[in-house]
Amino acid sequence: GKFSKSRGVGVFGDMAKDTGIPADIWRFYLLYLRPEGQDSAFSWSDLMLKNNSELLNNLGNFINRAGMFVCKFFGGTVPNMVLTPDDKRLLARVTLELRQYHQLLEKVRWVAETLGLGQG
Repeated sequence: GKFSKSRGVGVFGDMAKDTGIPADIWRFYLLYLRPEGQDSAFSWSDLMLKNNSELLNNLGNFINRAGMFVCKFFGGTVPNMVLTPDDKRLLARVTLELRQYHQLLEKVRWVAETLGLGQG
């Protein structure tokens, strides 16, 4: 059913910690599942399915391909990265955007807490 803290329906922070499932798996699943404009439903079987098929298979495939690429083209050693001035400008811009994004998320969280939203 729909998550409701007051009715005890759902898995909440303290309960998630008690499962022993690593925090990164919860982060992945909650970001994967997050609703765009509607409620979302949680199920243990879907958590397991998404973890195994989306996270483990896709991430494992990516890591395997990256490792094979490094072995094939770089003798098994990742070369040192040399940043150009354009690279540095891009990194500075991305850093600025991420800081602004984080500030906006914090403002939304503050407003939600102030208005008592998301309490169940």
